[in-house]
Amino acid sequence: MAKIGVIGAGAWGTALAMQGVRSENDVVIWTFEKELADVMNEKRENELYLAGHRLPKGLVATSSMEEACAGAELVIFACPSKHMRAISSQASPFIGADATVCVVSKGIDAGTLELMTTVLGETLEAVPKENISVLSGPSFAKEVALSRPTDVVVASPGCTAAQRVQEMLHTGVFRVYSSDDMVGVQLGGVLKNVMAIATGACDELGLGENARAALITRGLAEITRLGVAMGADPLTFLGLAGMGDLVLTCVGDLSRNRTLGRKIARGEKPDEILARSRTVAEGYFAAKTAMELGRSHGVDMPITQQVYSVLYEGKTIIDAGKELMQREYKPEFQGIKRDC
Repeated sequence: MAKIGVIGAGAWGTALAMQGVRSENDVVIWTFEKELADVMNEKRENELYLAGHRLPKGLVATSSMEEACAGAELVIFACPSKHMRAISSQASPFIGADATVCVVSKGIDAGTLELMTTVLGETLEAVPKENISVLSGPSFAKEVALSRPTDVVVASPGCTAAQRVQEMLHTGVFRVYSSDDMVGVQLGGVLKNVMAIATGACDELGLGENARAALITRGLAEITRLGVAMGADPLTFLGLAGMGDLVLTCVGDLSRNRTLGRKIARGEKPDEILARSRTVAEGYFAAKTAMELGRSHGVDMPITQQVYSVLYEGKTIIDAGKELMQREYKPEFQGIKRDC
């Protein structure tokens, strides 16, 4: 039995904390709000972010970063990506050099355009780079909390840290695969949220199954182009962190990003939607950082560009769709393989 510290008590962090207990570990979950930690310990439920799911024995909530991290063999970072640098810096003094670190937040650092594992490599000074890993894949928090069958993938340099995470989280209903492609696993998790916004809008407007399939498929091509340019293995995008997570987030009714796209298609304004939402739709922020990342690598990302224009520049979804469809014809796998 090991100690696992989970940093971030949103729905995903709470679900993974529950999974950590199921795999016979002691788990301490950190939340910024002391009041939430008290309620979780007293009522055995995260009423704010994962209501209706009873927290198992062996899971303790705290607002003390030291209590969550000190002595933990595995520290899971599940806080919003836009706060990752600040929160991981706060956690750094309490994480030992022998600890394995796993980030499950899906985003790109807005200030540096760095992936989350790179951010942690900079802020967690005592932790060797080879001890840092990333977990992603098709995994709605509510279904993990319900112990419904779920497959994910965890990546780290040389797979050593990934295998440690497998040992501590893998169970009969939660399969954890390993990979050494940290870039690919992270990009798949980030960019699928952008594609889900587009797909949600497409469905809300009733544009049809053909259009939905095209968005998902061309979205995968776009994700793969950027991944290849950044050194990722293109096969990663055919796996759980690529196609698996993309399909789930684009078509699943529990997807926050798909829901955001549908609301925008109804005429609601993105900033107003986010202002009244307690949870974070990471695709809103990823649309901007992914577009900038694509530009820096000279990668064509037309869907991301149009989602960005709708979210930040006030373009209508109808106009965005027309521009996507009216672009010049080109080879299907341009930027991924040899063109015909």
